[in-house]
Amino acid sequence: MTHDSLLTLEERRAKYSVPALEKGLDVLEYLSEQAVPLTQAELARALNRQAGEIFRMLACLESRGYLRREPTTGAYSLTLKLFELSRTHSPYEVLLKAAQPLMRSLAEDLRESCHLSVLHRERVLVLAQEESPKPFRLSVEVGSLHSPLHTTSGRVLLANMTPVDCEDLLTHDLEWRREKPAARTQLLKHLAVIRARGYERAEGERFIGGLDIGVPVGAPASSIKAVLTIATLKEKSGPTLETMLPALKACADVIAVHAGLKPEEEASDAPAAHSSPKI
Repeated sequence: MTHDSLLTLEERRAKYSVPALEKGLDVLEYLSEQAVPLTQAELARALNRQAGEIFRMLACLESRGYLRREPTTGAYSLTLKLFELSRTHSPYEVLLKAAQPLMRSLAEDLRESCHLSVLHRERVLVLAQEESPKPFRLSVEVGSLHSPLHTTSGRVLLANMTPVDCEDLLTHDLEWRREKPAARTQLLKHLAVIRARGYERAEGERFIGGLDIGVPVGAPASSIKAVLTIATLKEKSGPTLETMLPALKACADVIAVHAGLKPEEEASDAPAAHSSPKI
């Protein structure tokens, strides 16, 4: 074991800190977060730096095409260069590459099927599935589309959207428009419960004997919203959904870190049994 492997995340960051790079990333991330042009003085104040300290960084980012400086106000804004770079790699491909070996390990350890879903055109799209090794198991077709209202995965995704995005999706959902006011109110209250406790569970929602439990993948601010769900069949001897929750959350956290959807220090303290995929 090397000395570096014994260092904490904060110690590694301090040891390998690259101040100039960190300044540049701070600028890009803050402009992305604010989504409005900002002057050199405004950026320096927001980032707690001297105006002259970030002048060369802004000039470099502008010359490389990452920033555009408005001629009248002198304010800086992001160009489309980062978007163009991101388009060379599908975000779902990165997510799948991170998720599949970890999901395989989860399915083998818990002996239950699990699947990964995202929102696609206002529907729940199943991106990947790993099947249980048991002879009787529940299977969800990869590529299939489902209701965001009447699935565990869908409600987790809705609960972790911003209020504005959630409202926009619901107003375009035919099932939502058909619901009575009391049912709408009840669902919105339930989404708040899911958001607070960090998971959703369902029993017999789609068919008798079906059990589902799902957790979000990534931080709430992530541009990509995903959910990891265990789907199984109820037997006389179990299983109990809540007993699988710690391992499910741990797997979702590691997927999020590996896919870049959550910083490592924000991962939960749940058991990290699935931090290393089985090869």
